[in-house]
Amino acid sequence: MNFTFSDAVPVLRRTPAVLRAWLGELPDTWTTSNEGPDTWSPYDIVGHLIHGERTDWIPRTELLLAHGESRPFIPFDRFAQFKQSRGKSLHELLDIFTELRGQNVDRLEVLRLTSADLERRGRHPELGAVTLGQLLATWVAHDLNHLGQIARVMGRQYTGAVGPWLAYLPMLGTPPVK
Repeated sequence: MNFTFSDAVPVLRRTPAVLRAWLGELPDTWTTSNEGPDTWSPYDIVGHLIHGERTDWIPRTELLLAHGESRPFIPFDRFAQFKQSRGKSLHELLDIFTELRGQNVDRLEVLRLTSADLERRGRHPELGAVTLGQLLATWVAHDLNHLGQIARVMGRQYTGAVGPWLAYLPMLGTPPVK
């Protein structure tokens, strides 16, 4: 599937509601558990998504449109959520994410990007030349990746409890992915 706004925007707009419906009323045992050392809980993932809204998708889009490849993207701190989320409840994080995502998708739609804009190139600090279309497709895939990660982290909390059904639940029997 190629990137199109008509396919991407509905996913981007729905991610906050999916997270709120899924995580909002769960006990902390579900939302703060992880897969072991150096892995993330659902709480951590929501914080990571917030950091992306603040520093990644739209800031990089605007930088690419203004400067092309002449100015590389600012490196993204994949672990900033651990400091930035400290002291906040999951409900606060979900509220922040919902607000930032709405603002960012609105900003994206106001740009009225054309097919030619999606082919414009920017410079990623590690990956080199990337197109705007690739950046925006990655935003959608990033959401879906982290929704899958949340499902895996939560499911693995019952790895020892499912007994012989573990054979039918490959998500529970694979090594953690960071």
